[in-house]
Amino acid sequence: MSKTLFSLGLGIGSKNSQNQWLEVFYPAPLVHIDTQTIQPVLDAVGYTGDNQVIELNNDTLKAIAKNAPNREWAEFAEQFATRSAQNKSPVLTVLATDSAPQNTPEGYLKLHLLSHRLVKPHGLDLTGIFAVLPNIAWTNQGPIDPAEVAAYQLKARLAGETLNIRSIDKFPKMTDYVVPKGVRIAATSRVRLGAYLGEGTTVMHEGFCNFNAGTLGVSMVEGRISSGVTVGNNSDLGGGCSTMGTLSGGGKQVISIGENCLIGANAGTGIPLGDRCTIESGLYITAGTKVTLIDENKQAAGSAKARELAGKSDLLFRRNSQSGMIECLTNKSAISLNSELHTHN
Repeated sequence: MSKTLFSLGLGIGSKNSQNQWLEVFYPAPLVHIDTQTIQPVLDAVGYTGDNQVIELNNDTLKAIAKNAPNREWAEFAEQFATRSAQNKSPVLTVLATDSAPQNTPEGYLKLHLLSHRLVKPHGLDLTGIFAVLPNIAWTNQGPIDPAEVAAYQLKARLAGETLNIRSIDKFPKMTDYVVPKGVRIAATSRVRLGAYLGEGTTVMHEGFCNFNAGTLGVSMVEGRISSGVTVGNNSDLGGGCSTMGTLSGGGKQVISIGENCLIGANAGTGIPLGDRCTIESGLYITAGTKVTLIDENKQAAGSAKARELAGKSDLLFRRNSQSGMIECLTNKSAISLNSELHTHN
């Protein structure tokens, strides 16, 4: 057994009528745990090593409550042992190492780690996570297997109620599981579990944040943060703007927005931006966009494809209102880079 476990989650999960996992809620997941501090719990549940999902009963829950590493775990185990919820299963998920998730409880634990700010985006192996997360009907009566929705609808109607289906998706909204400290979210359905929102972030009604993505500090989000994209401290995403994720055409390049950046309304980027960059409203920059470079004296200093400016700081991208050409007011390092690339063309 390794001296340190990557992560542990004590949770409560839902299953369908076929005894298959739908989802798991982990109220207080742990990361990078010394096995000595948790060994009594591991012994009580019969942990045998490696990554393991262990379903619990009242006896093991009481043992966890007695040997819990913190107050949250103790209270959770005590309450569930005395007041078990209908159709809910207590579970302990142990991740000895950070490897690709092999089942639904492992996948949900990793999403919780991100939204609890215990691990930053790109800090986890999420390979194949879509395959281990089932599609779920998210309703006012909890998660339901889509194949079983009709039966639940009839049951609700016979009881004089209505089954409200909020969405059918693999990912739930984050706030049904995690509410990070110090954030504002105007429309909670637009932030998925697995999003990482830095303290001080505001996500307005049209803002969106996918899993394994988010803000690393204070940000105003009125646009789309696609999967894999991170936004630096004190940067703003204007209304209707978007960032191109690797799942939506961005290829293998990781898109990131540096600190003190502004992406204007209905604008977007398919390249990483350094610090203090601005893209004017309505302008979408992709890797292959041909850009005219404008130096500090407002003179043309050559041209480049946008990918050649990726990660550079102090850039202003704009469209010339007369010629329609895309221009970039650059810093000296960007012009120097362009010169090196094109001197021998």
